[in-house]
Amino acid sequence: MAYSTELADRVRERLSIEDNIEVEEKKMFSGLSFLVNGKMCINISHDNLMCRYDAELEDEVSERKGFLPMIMKAKQLKGYCYVEPIGFQKANDFEYWIKICLDYNPKAKVSKR
Repeated sequence: MAYSTELADRVRERLSIEDNIEVEEKKMFSGLSFLVNGKMCINISHDNLMCRYDAELEDEVSERKGFLPMIMKAKQLKGYCYVEPIGFQKANDFEYWIKICLDYNPKAKVSKR
């Protein structure tokens, strides 16, 4: 599983400042997943972020620099995307992606085990 350990450290450090969340790291999706309160929140896939967010933000999110739609079985998955490094190099852009993932997390459904 190849993923950017530098990006993983950046996400780990950012999540560590949040109050009242439990973070678990799990290797999945050919990368590293950060589960927040038992739910997949944000992932590192190679050098990209993989984000889970409110699908109602799809139009806004798709306009962001670095956005790549998540395609599974020839269909775009709304509420999920990849973000290339150009889209999160700046601190305020990185914060945007982390924030929309954390904002959605309480509403997200827990995956069946």
